[in-house]
Amino acid sequence: MARPHRVTDRSRHRDRHGRGLRSSVAGPHLPFLRTRVDTFDDVVAATVEYLRELRPDDLDDVTVEVEALPADPDEARVERWRIDRRARRVVLYRLPIERLTPVPESRRLADPEQQHRSVVEGWVFRAVADLLGEDPWEIAPERWRDG
Repeated sequence: MARPHRVTDRSRHRDRHGRGLRSSVAGPHLPFLRTRVDTFDDVVAATVEYLRELRPDDLDDVTVEVEALPADPDEARVERWRIDRRARRVVLYRLPIERLTPVPESRRLADPEQQHRSVVEGWVFRAVADLLGEDPWEIAPERWRDG
């Protein structure tokens, strides 16, 4: 299975102060460590790809991006996403989604990675539904059925 393309254009290596690319902390023979940013980007990319497969006509020209925080925050509420309907663009804000989303104890999963994926997918569904002017449950009703 091909890995979906990254939503953001973050580099895995940095050239700090002209010293050249940094090596992996784990050494050259081990794979790079996965960061929270990488995991978030991968979940968003996979969710958007899933939605595009379900609704190709509605989402073909939609751009989904990830930013850490809103550039001009609203003091009345914390934004999790921003929609530009004319440009057909959705911008998701990683830090508010990851850090400010409460998960009730009754809905917590045993696997923390699956819990994180579920939370991020839920916000992607909400943002895309907002762009389309629909209810998030109507976008992909089969996704949330048991068994």
